[in-house]
Amino acid sequence: MAKLSANEVLRDGRGGELYSLYDINRLEPREKQAIYRTLLPGRLRELVERCAGRVEIIAPEGLRLLRLEARLSPGDRDPLFFLELCDTQHGQMELSFCRIADPAAPRFDVDLDPQGRDNLFATLGRNLAEEQRAMAAGLFPNQTRRGMRMFGEFLPLLERFTDSLGMELIVAEPLSYDNAIRYERYGFDYVVGKRLMQDIDRGFAPGGVLFRRLDGSTPFRRPGLEQSVLGRSWAIHDGIMDEPWDGVRIYKTVGVHAGVDTFPGRER
Repeated sequence: MAKLSANEVLRDGRGGELYSLYDINRLEPREKQAIYRTLLPGRLRELVERCAGRVEIIAPEGLRLLRLEARLSPGDRDPLFFLELCDTQHGQMELSFCRIADPAAPRFDVDLDPQGRDNLFATLGRNLAEEQRAMAAGLFPNQTRRGMRMFGEFLPLLERFTDSLGMELIVAEPLSYDNAIRYERYGFDYVVGKRLMQDIDRGFAPGGVLFRRLDGSTPFRRPGLEQSVLGRSWAIHDGIMDEPWDGVRIYKTVGVHAGVDTFPGRER
């Protein structure tokens, strides 16, 4: 069993061992919040405290889930940090969603349709004008603001937290191609989808089927986009593949870097 050295078993205030989010969510609010706040990267926590911001923790008793949001100001439209976790019946920690975005950075309304309604990650219609602006600014699909480059600080905290509950695996479902590549960099492997990722790399290689489809027919299919994660991800978001991006599942064994790299020639 993978185990982080010198990591202690998580216990409640009376010394009882905790094995799941379900167990933590049964604790009294102050103790529960103190445990969950340890998932905030130190640099982010200091920023929230310095700006007199707010951390909101939703962890209902009787459920196996956590939602954690941190804002620099209660009136901020978007949280600085947004995290959703749940644990599975198989004793795995599921990283459902994590976003760390700079609230001071320009916002791109790619999450809204042209009428201002939530488009559910572009599944209910795309805001093409905003997507073009976001892409030109170097953002990835579905990214509304520039990130804070703190995921590398957050993941070790999640690993230690997961390990302290006696769990070995963190599982996730990348929402886009660039998410999958980013997770690879942090040591994740694939439950489902490695062959798809390898096929995508071959498809974007010179002469490949996806390479040939970069014909300039849309701003997201310009020749040359195959050279970067950014370009490939926008082309895939634009529907360049024969099937939609779906069904990719990944995992990380606590304390282990899988060494997977399905885009070895990437620029970004």
